[in-house]
Amino acid sequence: MATEALTDLEIEQFLTFELAGEAYGIEILKVQEIRGWESVREIPNTPDYIKGALNLRGEIVPIIDLRERFGMDKTEYSPITVVIVLCVEGSQGTNVMGIVADAVSDVLDITLADIKATPKLGSKIDTRYMRGMHVGKKQMVMLLDTDKLLDSEEFEGISSL
Repeated sequence: MATEALTDLEIEQFLTFELAGEAYGIEILKVQEIRGWESVREIPNTPDYIKGALNLRGEIVPIIDLRERFGMDKTEYSPITVVIVLCVEGSQGTNVMGIVADAVSDVLDITLADIKATPKLGSKIDTRYMRGMHVGKKQMVMLLDTDKLLDSEEFEGISSL
């Protein structure tokens, strides 16, 4: 029985989503909510991948397009485009940020032992943002480290606008 209890503790849940036909995952515990795409207030003098900010129940939330952050081709937002609102830990504490994804897929239960090390292949994504890879029955999922991907120091000052 002790072995079963230990195994249960080693499982994490990941929300999977699509970008350019590829599967990505983020820890479900980081997800605050999932919203459909809506217009955002543009913020001048910010990188192109920062689409703007939303007023989410009185909190200003920067919205980041992961396609552009990863250097992928831009695409038109569609009815299935979503914003995944995340709580991100940074040197300044916890911040709320949103990421734009082509679509949300599923929630996966992944055993920590099944998370493979990030390959150093010089892929489209800077591997420092990756936590690892999971090879499932249907697809390979790139697991992202949201705390590194959404470095709060880059977004300092947006909430004061």
